Amino acid sequence: MTTVSRPGVRRKLAINRLRDRRPVEAAAVDRFLARHQVPIVEGARCTFLYRGEADEVFLTHRIFGLPDHLALRRLHGTDLWYAVLELPDGSRVEYQLEVVRGGHRMRINDPLNPRLAHSPLGSSSVCYAHGYSVPDWAVFDTDARPGSLADIVVPSRALRRDCPVTLYRPARFRRTGRYPLLIVHDGGDYLRYAAAKTVLDNLIHTLDVAPLVAAFVSPGDRLAEYANSAAHARYLTAELLPRLEAELPLAGTPSGRCLMGSSFGAVAALSTAYRHPKVYGSLLVQSGSFVFTDIGHDHGGGPPFEPVVRFVNRYRAAPRRVADRMFVSCGVYEPLIVPNRSMVPVFEAAGMAVRYVEARDGHSWENWRDRLREGLSWIFPGPQKYVYE
Repeated sequence: MTTVSRPGVRRKLAINRLRDRRPVEAAAVDRFLARHQVPIVEGARCTFLYRGEADEVFLTHRIFGLPDHLALRRLHGTDLWYAVLELPDGSRVEYQLEVVRGGHRMRINDPLNPRLAHSPLGSSSVCYAHGYSVPDWAVFDTDARPGSLADIVVPSRALRRDCPVTLYRPARFRRTGRYPLLIVHDGGDYLRYAAAKTVLDNLIHTLDVAPLVAAFVSPGDRLAEYANSAAHARYLTAELLPRLEAELPLAGTPSGRCLMGSSFGAVAALSTAYRHPKVYGSLLVQSGSFVFTDIGHDHGGGPPFEPVVRFVNRYRAAPRRVADRMFVSCGVYEPLIVPNRSMVPVFEAAGMAVRYVEARDGHSWENWRDRLREGLSWIFPGPQKYVYE
């Protein structure tokens, strides 16, 4: 069992009250599971459970700073396994269970927990610690007028391929308007896994965010195109941007243009603005893969990170103002928290206005979703607050 003690008297955990009823019969376990939502959240302490025959059971996760396999303990005389993890208020943790039986290891989502998070790699179970809830603006609202999505294809000489783009137009879109433009890397994933359309509809409806046009772009070879690629930067700036500004009523000024991305997509946003200064007024970067080395060459990221490290090292050595404003967010439970914290003063030293936000979450789409209100409302605040000149 893994737990972190705090001073003061605390009520006995539900799992400990069950354990004290020795012997614990199967019917008592049935009633226990029927009464509690799993994981059981009691203040800061979260009890993870598994029921079934096994030789060993482990909680697997990606919380930076903890062993990635935490052993569950078997409740004596039963087939119920448990582990208690203390999580700070507001935490959100994705996890799975690894069940060992007869020498075979099987990793599964928690069969006792209906909450799932999804990503291009599959699904995982989610623990909502005390104080966390899904933001209401990330949930479909029947009162919010929906914007529209339309797919287009942009032929790119720079990338030597046809590039799919999904365009978002806000509700009440008018050809007589002048809209800011948000270009979103990994756009299909933001739409599928971070509820990006729902978020935009809701935030525009509540006037938190100005009505805007968003271009959700998707990569070909992501690790190549997003790792400081001159071809990708040229595609966005010399091919996509002119076409959109010719066909749509966009503001057409740096203050009305923002590049957005997470992980490698954040690197692509920064490197594009670096290669084309004075084109983009804002960047919104989330959990950026801003890996660098201060000494030696061992960055731990493997070959795909080599061009990223060279770019970030060069940028750190000679910071450049690539935009007027940057919104930077990162989860404290992901290894990238260290380089992201380190980059904030570098961005500020370059003369950019930076808003930096941390969350008790990991490298996940729902973490990035949950930060969008703060980021977008700062970069493109509601129409009553800002005019794009």
